[in-house]
Amino acid sequence: MTTPDGSNLPRIDIGRIESDINAIARFGFNEEDRGVYRQGFSAEDMAARQWLRDRMEELGLAHRMDGAGNVIGRFGGGSWDDKDAKPAIVIASHLDSVPAGGIFDGVLGVVAGLEVIRTMQDAGITPNHPIEVIATSEEEGRFGGMLGAQALTGNLTREWLENAADEHGLALKDAMAEAGLDYLQALHAYRRPETLHAFLELHVEQGPVLDTEKTTIGVVEGISGVFKWMVKLKGKADHAGTAPMHLRSDALMGMVDFAHEIPRIIDEEGTDKSRITIGHVALKPGFPHTVPGEADFTIVGRDLDEDVMKRLADACRKVLESISRRHGLKFDYEQMSWLAPAYCDEGIVAMIERNTKALGYSYKVMPSGAGHDVQFFTALTRTGLIFVPSVGGISHAPDEWTHWSDIERGAQLLCNCVMELACAAEQPLPVGQLASG
Repeated sequence: MTTPDGSNLPRIDIGRIESDINAIARFGFNEEDRGVYRQGFSAEDMAARQWLRDRMEELGLAHRMDGAGNVIGRFGGGSWDDKDAKPAIVIASHLDSVPAGGIFDGVLGVVAGLEVIRTMQDAGITPNHPIEVIATSEEEGRFGGMLGAQALTGNLTREWLENAADEHGLALKDAMAEAGLDYLQALHAYRRPETLHAFLELHVEQGPVLDTEKTTIGVVEGISGVFKWMVKLKGKADHAGTAPMHLRSDALMGMVDFAHEIPRIIDEEGTDKSRITIGHVALKPGFPHTVPGEADFTIVGRDLDEDVMKRLADACRKVLESISRRHGLKFDYEQMSWLAPAYCDEGIVAMIERNTKALGYSYKVMPSGAGHDVQFFTALTRTGLIFVPSVGGISHAPDEWTHWSDIERGAQLLCNCVMELACAAEQPLPVGQLASG
């Protein structure tokens, strides 16, 4: 695709992106720890959403907030109510943050989407397909889900909406009401597959791989699946001074032995994409002079292949059973959740690779170990996810940083991909195929 005068694709303006990111960072910024506090449906979150709608208004975009709190701006292609409108190219990410979060997580993808539209407007380019920028709501899981993306993709139920609450006991429906939203309207946010041409997301990696390898772009092939267990090892609480070492049923020792087995489990049953983590531990009685009689802990396993996930889970169970017999412990576990991997579209991945090469950027095809909005759209439309490096792999923290030069490259790549898709065929192609410009 070329501009009206036949020149090369236009360049994005990194200055506008930097200005927008810094502007949004002020919503919920804490001077004391330099972190961002902008949790889903907080006053700070809703103020940031209004800021975004004001920018959309300035650009002349049709814009609205749906019943789930998603802010949606539309460039070209008629209105949402037009039954003859072509399916939309969606650029999306989120605006909410974790407590004491950074300034880039989620925000980058939204702001970059705005800049793609500005760039096309400046160049006088009218897309053949409408382009939508969506700031999804409540992605960080304050209420236990990824509400905005779930609503857009039809993965919500009334029961869940009525029972979800945050860690302080605040009900989701009450938080939404305080933000001026009727929680039941979230069930009307669903987007039918025929209204979507493709979905793209630009995000900071939130990990150290790209930064460590000095690679510019991560071309994401899929979102790793995740299983979460709550494990209980029960032995016998005893006096730390009088119980001989060889006669103890020490639950902590059983958990530690399992932790030492994790590298072997991955070597034998996993892949280089496998992850197993013990993230939370509670010991009982939890007294310095008492042998722990019970260890309760979580196991979270990840991989991009569900069969590998099953092998990892089976190996964890067998190892824990063996260790429990050795230490005289009772072993029990509950599977809290099992999320299958979500794969990006092969055609979109190939398109991102091709455009990355054309720009001369180094890149790596890689999985995402963290969840993102894109994973919910993989069943509805063609999807792609682009990573840019996180310095030191730090994210969800005030020290989160991505160099502006890397942001510029990622945003330019996103822009070029969107403009290629904007010249796609009249109707969306089947998942796995790439439309030519």
